[in-house]
Amino acid sequence: MQKQSPGLIFGALQRDGQVAVQGSFPELRVLREFLLLKAKSLPEEPEKEGKPQQRGRRKLQEPRGAAGMRNSSRGAPREKPVLVLDTDIYHYLMCFPPRALQGNEVVISAVTDGDIATVSIESAASKAGVLQAKKTIANHSVELQKMLRKERICLKEHGRAEKQRYKELCNRLKPHYPKVLVMPCDTHIDLVGPSADVFGFTEEVKRHSR
Repeated sequence: MQKQSPGLIFGALQRDGQVAVQGSFPELRVLREFLLLKAKSLPEEPEKEGKPQQRGRRKLQEPRGAAGMRNSSRGAPREKPVLVLDTDIYHYLMCFPPRALQGNEVVISAVTDGDIATVSIESAASKAGVLQAKKTIANHSVELQKMLRKERICLKEHGRAEKQRYKELCNRLKPHYPKVLVMPCDTHIDLVGPSADVFGFTEEVKRHSR
């Protein structure tokens, strides 16, 4: 995989069998789809010998609705469409959903692990609606990848009162930059949005904080 994807950085194999991978969102998505296909093609192991592995696989599938899979009494379990997105892109997409998703009766949830969000899509209405939602999210996320910019305002060196002042300042600026997603936490404030808007927002913060 390292030869096929030179842009990816593979970490060392951990004791729990996990390997950390870093790289661009498109390459990570290709890697994940490849691994899922490989996993599906593996022969099933006998129940006794495979018990620990099966428990591990089920745990990994939990974010994709493993409870619903276990409740299927007959036939092969129906898989829920899953996408791997950059976490910031996922948050932005959920805050500013495309029109094609508005009014669509689907439930979108995600499990985040650092910069990666594993997104699952469900619907009680129709399978076609779920597949259409997956396609919409995938296409829109590619467009967002091209246009979004992220800036981080570091608050580590500031006291509690100063941190609160920065957060209040960002709240006052939000109406002037409606396309910017503001994500505050204790150590920093992340700004995600179109390049020009994020740049303007950041400059305003600098100007008001002098």
